[in-house]
Amino acid sequence: MAVPVLTPKQQTSIIALPVTGTHYDSAAAWASVAQLPYGVYTGSADFVSGAVDQVSFTYKMLGGDVLDIELSSSNVYASYEIATLEYSYIVNNHQAKNVLGDLLGATTGTFNHDGDLKAGALSSSLEGTHASLKLPKFTFGYSKKISNGLADGAALGDTRIYSASVTLESDVQHYDLQKIVQDASTDGSDIGQAFANNVDNKRIEVRRVYYKSPQAMWRFYGYYGGLNVVGNLQSYGQYSDDSSFEVVPTWQNKAQSMAFEDALYTRASHYSYEIRDNWMTIYPSPADPGTGSPQKIWFQFSIPEDAFAIDPTRKDGTDGVNNYNTLPFGNIPYENINSMGKQWIRKYALATSKEMLGQIRGKFATVPIPGNEVTLNSAELTTQAKTEQESLKAELTTLLDELTYQKLAEKDAQMAENAQKVQTSVPMNIFVG
Repeated sequence: MAVPVLTPKQQTSIIALPVTGTHYDSAAAWASVAQLPYGVYTGSADFVSGAVDQVSFTYKMLGGDVLDIELSSSNVYASYEIATLEYSYIVNNHQAKNVLGDLLGATTGTFNHDGDLKAGALSSSLEGTHASLKLPKFTFGYSKKISNGLADGAALGDTRIYSASVTLESDVQHYDLQKIVQDASTDGSDIGQAFANNVDNKRIEVRRVYYKSPQAMWRFYGYYGGLNVVGNLQSYGQYSDDSSFEVVPTWQNKAQSMAFEDALYTRASHYSYEIRDNWMTIYPSPADPGTGSPQKIWFQFSIPEDAFAIDPTRKDGTDGVNNYNTLPFGNIPYENINSMGKQWIRKYALATSKEMLGQIRGKFATVPIPGNEVTLNSAELTTQAKTEQESLKAELTTLLDELTYQKLAEKDAQMAENAQKVQTSVPMNIFVG
C-alpha cells in the first residue's frame, strides 16, 4: 500500500510567541492591540515598554528559539499586568499594617472598578496623589480614640455635660431625675433649653450632684484664715500686744481641717443623697425647703449618643477611615516601582505566562503526528508555575514583614545599643592643654 503524501495547509503553529513585543505610535494604540484584561497601566508609557520587553524575556526563558511557544504577545502583556497588580496588592497590604492605626478617622476616598482613586474625592492632603506613597505622621490615632472614651467616662472628654435642678418638696424624699430631664427637654423650659429635644427617652447618665454639707474652710480657719502660722501667746500672756508667731507645716493645717470636716459628718446633722436607677433619694426627708433644708439641688448629666453620630460643629472622623477596607490606597503607579520591584514583576509575569502555557497545552494531552504522537508537558508547567508564584509572594511578604515601622524602630534601637557598647570600649583621650 502506497504511503499517502500529506499536504497540510499550515506547517507551523498558527499561534506562536514572537521574538519581541511590538511598540505602537501611542500607549492608547498599543492598548487597543494588547487587549489587557484590566488596562490599569495602559496609560503609562513606561509600563508599555516593560510589557514589550517582557515578551523577549519570556521567549528566551521558555525556549521559544527551540520549540514554538503557544502564546501570543497579548498573553504576555496580560501576565505583566497581573504581576504588577499583584506586586501593588502585596505592598499595599504591608503599608496598611504600618499606617492603619494612625489613619483611623482620616479622610477616605472613592475608587473606580480598577481600584484607582477617583479624582476630587480626597482631602487636600491627598488630592491628586497616592496615600500609599506618603509617610503619615505618627499620631497614635487608635490609642487616642480609646483615651477619649475613657476621658468621656471621667467627664473630661468630648461628651457634652448638661445641668438641671430639682426643686425639693416638703416630706418628699424620692425624685425621678430621668423624668425631670425628659419633661424639661420636651416643654422647652429655661432649664431644658440647652438639651431641648435631645433626650428622646434615652437613659441619661447622672455625673454629679451639687449638694454637699458645709465645708470646713470657713469654720476651721475662721474669720482671719491663713496658713503656716500660729500665734504664740505663752511668753507674754494672752493680753500682750507683742505676740510672736511660729511656722507650722501646711500638712498639719490640712490634717486638722480634714479631721474637723470628718467631725461635722459624724456629729452634726446634714443632708445627703443617693442615686439608684436615676432616682435620687434625699436624706433626711426635706421639711419646709428653703427655711432649713435646701430648696434646690442641681445635678450634671450627659445624654448617651449614637456611636456613629456626627457633631455638626466639627469633623470628628466618624466618616473617615474605619478599617483596612477604607484606606485610601489605589494601585501603586508603575513609575514609582523601583528596580527591585520591577525584577519581582518580571519573574512573577514569567511564572504567570508559564501557567497560561500549561493551561493551553492541557487542552490536548497528546498531539497525533504521522506514525506517532507527542505528549505535552502541561502538568509539569502548571506545577512549576504555581510553585514559583507562591515562592515569589512568600519571599516578598517575608521581606516586607521585616521592614514594618515597628521592626525598623527595633533595629534602630539595637543599633544604638550596640554603638553605645562599642563606645564603652574606646579609651578616653588624655586632654592636653
